[in-house]
Amino acid sequence: MTNAAKNTPAKKLTYRHHELTHTENIKVISHVQRESDDWFVNTLMLENINVPFKYKRKKLYKSLQGQYVNITYYPDSETIAGFDIEIMKIVRIKIA
Repeated sequence: MTNAAKNTPAKKLTYRHHELTHTENIKVISHVQRESDDWFVNTLMLENINVPFKYKRKKLYKSLQGQYVNITYYPDSETIAGFDIEIMKIVRIKIA
């Protein structure tokens, strides 16, 4: 493996922040965008994973449904109607 391959931005992030996880070439089954204040909240469901992945953008993003993506994320929880629901917060996403 060359130095360029070792020092990818995702590897640097996961090395510095141990709670982050990086996954490559995973298929997006569902992509929903909704407006919340000045942000667009994007929710992804990924193939063979039953936990929603969320990230925010200032502008509407093109649909990722059916695409393969590389993501860097960490586990989090959200309270909805009094229930704690496990989610994953995406810090970096790229089309594979």
